[in-house]
Amino acid sequence: MGRQKLEIKRIENKSSRQVTFSKRRSGLIEKARQLSVLCDASVALLVVSAPGKLYSFSSGDNLVRILDRYGKQHADDLKALDLQSKAMSYGSHSELLELVDSKLVESNVGVSVDTLVQLEGHLENALSLTRARKTELMLKLVDSLKEKEKLLEEENQALANQVTNATFFINMQKTISTCTHIYLII
Repeated sequence: MGRQKLEIKRIENKSSRQVTFSKRRSGLIEKARQLSVLCDASVALLVVSAPGKLYSFSSGDNLVRILDRYGKQHADDLKALDLQSKAMSYGSHSELLELVDSKLVESNVGVSVDTLVQLEGHLENALSLTRARKTELMLKLVDSLKEKEKLLEEENQALANQVTNATFFINMQKTISTCTHIYLII
């Protein structure tokens, strides 16, 4: 006799729900471990129970590293979703300007929206200049590190040549010493 198909719905009995949660959580963690071993995959699993207790599993890599990798790979998607949600909550550009203008009038601040727009332009210019300077400094640093690397490679090559020459002379001395022993024996 086979298993019964279980209807997926919330379990009303609290103790049955807790037992099911515990068993299914263990099964899910086991499946994650198997996936990791069989496919040589990095697996991160987070489960939060109804009372708010956190259960986690990670294979191979540290859980934080896996989540960081996920965040880096999907950063653009997450930013786009964040921007979409913000745009939906703010409304249109004209509504935003009206909102800012009304807030400024309410707080009796003697600043107009045009002044704020000019200030924003100045801040953007300053930011772009700062970024350009940072890029310039980084490029200079990269150039100096490349020069250091070249000098270290030359020094490494010189040391390797010295080792080769020293090995050659040691072998020559051994050969000469062996030859004199042979000559004396004859």
